[in-house]
Formats: sequence, C-alpha cells, structure tokens
Amino acid sequence: MQHAVGAPLPPPQGPGNGPAGWTHQAQHPGHPGPPGRPPIPPPLGHGPGPAPQHAPAPQHAPAPQQAPAPRHAPAPGSRETSGHVQLPPGGPVPLPAYPAEAGTGAATLAVLLIGPAGAGKTTVAKLWAARRRVPTAHVSLDDVREWVRSGFADPQAGWNDHSEAQYRLARRTCGFAARNFLANGISCILDDAVFPDRPVVGLGGWKRHVGPGLLPVVLLPGLEIVLERNAARSGNRRLSDEEVARIHGRMAGWYGSGLPIIDNSTYDVETTARVLDDVLARSIASPPAW
Repeated sequence: MQHAVGAPLPPPQGPGNGPAGWTHQAQHPGHPGPPGRPPIPPPLGHGPGPAPQHAPAPQHAPAPQQAPAPRHAPAPGSRETSGHVQLPPGGPVPLPAYPAEAGTGAATLAVLLIGPAGAGKTTVAKLWAARRRVPTAHVSLDDVREWVRSGFADPQAGWNDHSEAQYRLARRTCGFAARNFLANGISCILDDAVFPDRPVVGLGGWKRHVGPGLLPVVLLPGLEIVLERNAARSGNRRLSDEEVARIHGRMAGWYGSGLPIIDNSTYDVETTARVLDDVLARSIASPPAW
C-alpha cells in the first residue's frame, strides 16, 4: 500500500502485533494483565483467607486511539508525489512570434547549427545557449554519438554501415531530447555536420525529428581556418587534413541553398555568438524556405 508523503504510517502488522494502543505482555500465571483489568483471583478452596467476593466488573480499557487514515496517494504526475514530474508530450515545434527587442529575446526556439569539423559549432552553441536570458539547452550530436562505449564505430577507422547506423541513432536521440526540452519551455540548439548533398538523411531527418519550426544556420569559415582549428583537436574528433578539406568542399554546397550562412573566419567566439543571435532573429521574422 502506498501512503502520501507526510501521512502517518499505520500500526505495524504481523506476529506479536495486535490492535494499536495495547501493550503486549506474556500472560504468565500471576502476571498482571493489561492495564485496567483486576488480577485473576485464585480458585475457591485454595489458599488462606476468607472466601473471595465477586470481583467487580472489569473496567474497560480506553478505546485505542486510531491513527488518522492515510490520504490517498496523489495521482501520478502530481506535484505532491516525490520524485515524479509529469512531462508534457513532445510535438512539432511551431515558429515563435518575432520578439520586439533586439535579437531572439525571450523566444523559445529550436536551432540547428551546421558546419564542418573545426568550424567551432560546439563552442559557439554552448556560449549562445549560456548567454540567453531564458532557459536554453545545448545538445551536441558528437557528444551523444560517443555515448556508445563498447562497439563505438569510429569514423576515423573508415565509414561503414555501423558508423551510418550510429549517426542516425544519435540524430534520433538528439531530436527526442530537443522535443522534450521544447515541450517544457526550454529552447534548444543542436550542432551537426549536415551535408547539403544528402537532404533526406541530413536536414530532412532533423526536420522530422524536431519539427517544422527548426531554424537551421550554417557556420562556414574558410578552409585554412578549419584546418588550423582541427589541428588543435584531439581524440577521435581530430580528422586528417584530407578529410577536413573534403568535408569543407561538400559544405560549400550550402551557398545558394537559402539558408543563412555565417563566415566566422575573422570572428572570435563572442562575436560569432552575437551574430548567430541576430541571424536567428531575422529567421524568426522571415523563416528560410527549406
């Protein structure tokens, strides 16, 4: 049986435990009984002294004090239930109304930051999310993809079906997380290296996972900047120069796509985050066709 938080517990039940309010004592001969009862007289003809008179009627012990009946446990999702918070269901993200103040203001929105390895997507996304005046989450595809420890399909070892499957699974997981954040009034920015020559898998997949209100922005500095930043990376996120150049060349296909593109070759992280916010404000006012 469940009991509401703060309600008194019922009396213990089990061997040796009777009604509440009684003290359980072994009834040995000559041992006094429960309080309020007279001692049992010896049988007639036994023991010295005059014949015993009729014992007075035993006084009834006070009625045991009943513990207050426990309240019914609140329905799942109630604020009174410890450790359970009801989340509203996720759904497609509508385009927010254009705020009156500069930038994105207090708008709740979903952003997809696209760019090659070394473009600075993750660094810029983290700063932009941290500087907003309203709750905003950052979800990185690479972070989620690397949740797989045993059996991780490292793209550095060559692209194969396992790599493809793990990238797709990571995108679905990121999309699910974004929908949960947005359903609870928390904006979300995701970052991924989405290629323009694979629209069904890339941008189309994100649109299916998150919703039509997703705002994509491309972060595309020059090749020499990307190569320099990639060289400073470590682990499986550092790619060969040849691979970086190939990815950067494919990303150039975003020019002419209608998506907003930020060339942050000469921008520091702070400036890039401010430019991103301004670009997103314009996208809210006039959504790109994609």
